[in-house]
Amino acid sequence: MTEEAPVRVFDALKATPTPVRYLLGGVLVNQLGAFVQTFLVLYLTYRGASVSAAGLALVAYSIGSIFGTMLGAEITHRFGPRTTITASMAASAPLVVSISWLSGPGMLWPLLVVVGLAGLFTQGYRPAAAVLLSDLMPERYQVMAFSMMRIALNIGAALAPLVAAVVILVNWDLLFWIDGATALVYALLAFALLPGKAVEPAEDQGPERDAEPPAADAHRAGTASAADGTVQAADGRSAYATMLRDRKYLLYLGAILLGSLTYAQGHIALPLELAADHYPTSFYSTVLTVSSVVLITCELKITAYLSRLPKHVRVITGHLVEAAGLAVYALSSRSGAFTITGAVLVVCGIMIAAPSMFAHPATFPAAVKARYIGTMQAVGGAASALAPLFGVYLWTRLGGGFWLLCGVVTAVAGLFALAGVRRPTEPAPAKDAEHRTEGEPEAVGGTS
Repeated sequence: MTEEAPVRVFDALKATPTPVRYLLGGVLVNQLGAFVQTFLVLYLTYRGASVSAAGLALVAYSIGSIFGTMLGAEITHRFGPRTTITASMAASAPLVVSISWLSGPGMLWPLLVVVGLAGLFTQGYRPAAAVLLSDLMPERYQVMAFSMMRIALNIGAALAPLVAAVVILVNWDLLFWIDGATALVYALLAFALLPGKAVEPAEDQGPERDAEPPAADAHRAGTASAADGTVQAADGRSAYATMLRDRKYLLYLGAILLGSLTYAQGHIALPLELAADHYPTSFYSTVLTVSSVVLITCELKITAYLSRLPKHVRVITGHLVEAAGLAVYALSSRSGAFTITGAVLVVCGIMIAAPSMFAHPATFPAAVKARYIGTMQAVGGAASALAPLFGVYLWTRLGGGFWLLCGVVTAVAGLFALAGVRRPTEPAPAKDAEHRTEGEPEAVGGTS
């Protein structure tokens, strides 16, 4: 436990600057209309495309998304978050709309190009949003801010299928028109309401308990510190080369990769498990609803309460709770109560660990922050793209044992996260020097 009072939800909401409220509102609006990735396969098969062609289009979208986060990070670093969000959303709008025009016979290759570009630009805003969020929010509430963004994304993700169910009854093509319209609205909101230059965060309410010492931060980012303590900017190649030499950050990225692979199985292998166990289709919808309600209503409160714990304790605890939930899915064939219990444990683990995990790259210096955030998001996107291959292949061969394997992999991800986010040992306070015996060598620097 820390000696500081815990962060309170109301205080965090009160301290949220107005531009951050606009940013989160834009994220919610955009997510409400994010239909492409969820409904692309269904739409293309409805329009007469083969299952393999529809799957290929989804792969193109996923590949575009991975590169989009990296490109978004570079544009954010060079031109700023508002320009990146505005440009990426404005570019994605016509691309998404044109999918409905290219879904006919003989248009597969143009469709793949457009879908790939749509994924590229649609995901390009995410590093910029994370950078802006970390720049504007007071340090004391950084983790809470990323929890708020996760809630905005999850509310949109929960409501979007309900909106789509109504829209499909009218016209399938409207899905892509609405998707493009929400992207354009987000672009206009970003251009009109978000700050165009770096803005000093609101007055801080206390030290950020997750922030690393500046010296350690600069060392891990591989940047030289000037005499006045500021961090020198690094070019793209040196930033990524330094990242590859940063063992702690590579462990953190390994945790993101493994954790994303196993978490995605709740949307990939779990429906297969429930169908094999002869549950009605509506039961899986119930599981998703319970998970969404628990996450949306409880995450901020849990994040606030656990703020008294060090970051590394939160991430390892969350991963272990999630691992237990995934293992419980192995008992789904015995009773649906085990499935619900597993889902609640999984979402509790996510609520404990995810805000700190997603806020971690924002603790790096401004010279490299966007690239570290973009790399983390790209690794998560790659894991999501690989998850169907990983899940379907192994589940068909392991059955219930697959969930035990997922639990083990998630626990390993927790160990990676523990090693990756744990702060280096801070030097002893200066006042201790008074008690040092004469002739005792003075320790210089901290443990890296």
